[in-house]
Amino acid sequence: MSQHGYDSGRLDLPFVGISTFGKFPHVSDWDAIDADVAVLGAPFDFGTQWRSGARFGPRAIREASTLFSFGHAGAYDHEDGATYLDGVRIIDAGDADIVHTDTERSHANIESAVRAILASGSMPVVLGGDHSINIPCVQAFSDHGPLHIVQIDAHLDFVDVRHGVRHGHGNPMRRAAEQVHVAGISQIGIRNVSSTAREGYEAALSMGCDIISVRQARALGTDGLLERIPAGARYYVTIDIDGFDPSIAPGTGTPSHGGFLYYEILEFLDGLTQRGQVVGCDLVEVAPDYDRTGTTAILAAQILLNFIGRILHRRR
Repeated sequence: MSQHGYDSGRLDLPFVGISTFGKFPHVSDWDAIDADVAVLGAPFDFGTQWRSGARFGPRAIREASTLFSFGHAGAYDHEDGATYLDGVRIIDAGDADIVHTDTERSHANIESAVRAILASGSMPVVLGGDHSINIPCVQAFSDHGPLHIVQIDAHLDFVDVRHGVRHGHGNPMRRAAEQVHVAGISQIGIRNVSSTAREGYEAALSMGCDIISVRQARALGTDGLLERIPAGARYYVTIDIDGFDPSIAPGTGTPSHGGFLYYEILEFLDGLTQRGQVVGCDLVEVAPDYDRTGTTAILAAQILLNFIGRILHRRR
């Protein structure tokens, strides 16, 4: 046997086997979850206003995540001098059931799944799906507040009602702000032409939201940006992949130029794990059919695995 046991057992390369998230174990019985983190798919995209396809996001992110599943005793980061994802308990809980054309039932199924994860004592990490899946995710925390929501996104998503629609992907932050267990919202990366009109911005500010553009975030720097987040809070992080620049994340329904690059977000998320307690996360709007290279899904998997690794490292 070679050093560290790399040659023992099966090699199990990334393209071999079943594509669970990070090749972590699949647990289909949600009453039997026993883990630090449970990854849930929410393949719902009926809330989109332009290009659909995010229903295939969870599958794409899972497949991309196998790239980082070599299993060499965690993931050593030579810059941090730390090994992440070593000895952690992560499971893939599969997907919430989606009922075609029925937003209410689909969202209810997502909420029930997140509640089951929380009841197990695990931290939910939800793979979208469009950004409307954040609505049931946040509702599932109604008995686990208070929360401060940290949103990374190109769009404000603060529409109240549009033609009777209250649960589309332009509504989630407005619905979150209405929840009594949500103490505040930091909206980071908001830029350019938005799905939210001026009244929505004014409403967001009046309801206590902090809106920061990419240019403002860069002017603040990572430390200055973190200082805008309440210290010692319980954070729920929602990452819209279009918060990143479409040069590195083209596979999304509503790309917006001028977005973040990878290390800008990783360094911010790393700092967030040291500023308070991250209790949940979703990553949404990966629509793989618009990116035949798979780069967008790889970015999503990479940022999630690094974020999860740092969350659990800080807890230990």
